[in-house]
Amino acid sequence: MTPTSGSTNWFRGAPWLAITIVVVAIMGLALAGGGAWLAALGGSVYYLIAGAMLLLTGWLLAIRRAEALWVYAVLLLGTMVWAIWEVGLDFWTLAPRGDVLAPVGAWLMLPFIASHLGPRWRIARRALGVVLIAAAIVLGVSLTSDRHDLTGTLAENETAGATTAPEPAEAPAAGNWTAYGGSGFGTRYSSLSEITRDNVKNLRLAWEFRTGDHKRPDDPDEITNQATPLKVGDLLYTCSPHQIVFALEAASGKLRWKFDPQVQHNKAFQHMTCRGVAYHATKPGAASADGAPAPSDCAERIFVPTNDGRMFALDAQSGKPCESFGQHGQIDLKEGSEVQTLGFYEGTSPPVVTDKVLIVGGAVTDNYSDRVPSGVIRGFDIYSGRLIWAFDAGNPDPNEMPSASHHFTAGSPNSWSISAVDENLGLVYVPLGSSSPDIWGGGRSPEKERYDSALVALDIMTGKLRWSFQNVHHDLWDMDMPSQPSLVDLRSNSGVTPAIYIPAKTGDIFVLDRRDGHQLVPAPEKQVPQGAAPGDRLSPTQPFSDLSFRPRAMLTDAQMWGSTMFDQLVCRIKFKRLRYEGPFTPPSEQGTLVFPGDFGMFEWGGIAVDPKRQIAIANPQSIPFVSRLVPRGKDNPAAPNATHPPGTELGVQPMYGAPYGVDLGTFLSPLGIPCLAPPWGNIAAIDLRTHKVVWQHRIGTIRDQAPLPLPFKLGVPMLGGPIVTAGGLIFITGTMDDYIRAFDVRNGRQLWQDRLPAGGQSTPMTYEAGGKQYVVTVDGGHGSFGTRLGDYVRAYALEKPSQR
Repeated sequence: MTPTSGSTNWFRGAPWLAITIVVVAIMGLALAGGGAWLAALGGSVYYLIAGAMLLLTGWLLAIRRAEALWVYAVLLLGTMVWAIWEVGLDFWTLAPRGDVLAPVGAWLMLPFIASHLGPRWRIARRALGVVLIAAAIVLGVSLTSDRHDLTGTLAENETAGATTAPEPAEAPAAGNWTAYGGSGFGTRYSSLSEITRDNVKNLRLAWEFRTGDHKRPDDPDEITNQATPLKVGDLLYTCSPHQIVFALEAASGKLRWKFDPQVQHNKAFQHMTCRGVAYHATKPGAASADGAPAPSDCAERIFVPTNDGRMFALDAQSGKPCESFGQHGQIDLKEGSEVQTLGFYEGTSPPVVTDKVLIVGGAVTDNYSDRVPSGVIRGFDIYSGRLIWAFDAGNPDPNEMPSASHHFTAGSPNSWSISAVDENLGLVYVPLGSSSPDIWGGGRSPEKERYDSALVALDIMTGKLRWSFQNVHHDLWDMDMPSQPSLVDLRSNSGVTPAIYIPAKTGDIFVLDRRDGHQLVPAPEKQVPQGAAPGDRLSPTQPFSDLSFRPRAMLTDAQMWGSTMFDQLVCRIKFKRLRYEGPFTPPSEQGTLVFPGDFGMFEWGGIAVDPKRQIAIANPQSIPFVSRLVPRGKDNPAAPNATHPPGTELGVQPMYGAPYGVDLGTFLSPLGIPCLAPPWGNIAAIDLRTHKVVWQHRIGTIRDQAPLPLPFKLGVPMLGGPIVTAGGLIFITGTMDDYIRAFDVRNGRQLWQDRLPAGGQSTPMTYEAGGKQYVVTVDGGHGSFGTRLGDYVRAYALEKPSQR
């Protein structure tokens, strides 16, 4: 049946067909136009062909020919074959390639559409139906496996003897959690075992505390609560985004005391966060670093840094400032730095506490200017707050002390994350970032280059360098050392080796002997892309650890992703237009794909280590970034002004003092989801005897990020790390969906989860009080990460049998 020339409305009686024709034509034009662009860039020609077939389908529908269904069936069949050839039987990469085409195909089969297509429409409809059934079978098969999943189980003899292995020397006292990482070793391990794989399903909320500290109108966007509480004796110590410190009764969550430092702040700050506090107890007969007797006040101290550049010492029992420390309980961390702009130096992570020395680093404003405060690492007397030593990485003499004629070096590499300490060796292990601005290195001095994005091992008492290891040479990608390293005594037939595990943003985990820094796992130098922007330079090689979660192959446009074939097409076009030659492709005016991205495969959460079982738990993530150098001009002035204040780590960042600014952000589709196919986040176990990954699984759903609360387990980004317990469990909360989860350490199988009232972008902890084991999580969300904000501290414990 065809329209007649005398018809005033040839689709009279078939309005749905008319609408269908328009929709198919629009789809065809979009795919043909975008596909031609992609093909011209050297990408796949599929989209151009698919667009042409959709236009042909639309024309055949318009003239009411049953061949429209045949053409569409061929398009679906070809799409299925092409998709399997590109990505294999992987559901989450197959589905977007057909999630629009398949429903349209089903629509075309409906009688009120197909019956208008001539006398042979039933045969054509059956052919289309067969192809749709085949596509459904392929998708069903793809759901039965996950090629990104690594299934494995720790050998029984590796876990059965775990309880008889000696307790690690640096494990916290039973039932306590005395430092950010559990102890100074940063293992995030607890010897508690009341909660086990068998009974974890009975965990229930035991108590909840609300801090009352919420985002204020003059806060920056990146307001977060990333605290891991400490537990000592009968008290739990934590902090909130404005560095308010709370002491809670460990068994009940009732407030014992709180201290508000009255932090000065404004929207120009880059961060408003607190990752935790530090604890120190005076030993009998203790003396200060200069030999003076320890003061009588504050036998137990809580230290907290603030975002306005101060450090407080508080009495752990009362919360009152320790008068013997600094000026009435506080010291000014901006002192000694030439640049003292409020908010340019922020204490976001807890300091390292040793017997006599308090070791302090801090965050420095990124990518705003080359005139920013020094990132100097300092050692202060634990009792008086007197400056004992300095390690100023950008100074020719890094240990030079400040004086009337000398300030710390502006823009020295800083340590915004958490350090680890081995007091038996007399060493503190400090992860350093890069000089500011992070994305431009043309003006860096050789001194700043030495320890840029490196780990330095410093003498606790003097601050002098013992050894260093550089994770990235001449870092132009913000690939600083983000995580607290973990110290592990590796056991083997030949004895015990004191090791240090250093997670990096690149996805590498560098494994060194912590006594002298020599490599225990090879990290050979390999050639990397060249061609820096004019005025800058590049290192010809970079270290690549043999223990790594970084992708082994370069990205291709086939790995670009979207929720539909249309935004996937846009992502493929964007990918082909960017400069990308693999890891360490330099920043460019064209725009560079940075993968692993600036966000980092590892962040400040670090890894967790079970030193008795000799395993490590990691939560790597994969989010590409785009870095585009912006020459000076209207949108990027050469000097600060009111319309270009600091206070952001995304968008155009000015980098004053450099010939470029940088437009920096995640590589997203038009719908705001990553252009890289999932998983974006995993949880994995590493056997420390072999340094092989035993198992790896996706973690997290898009429930709280999708328009509809669909619990699809894609594997999502995280902020915060895991902990591991002697009970054979892993606990983690940092995913973009609001959950706390428990996993079986043997195989990574999820055993329990509970819904959180806000984002859990922190690392949990566990302790014992009144003979009961608790698991505590701080749930305050993360402003720029996009999770729900809140003010919760929540403790879980096993439900008593009588309560079930």
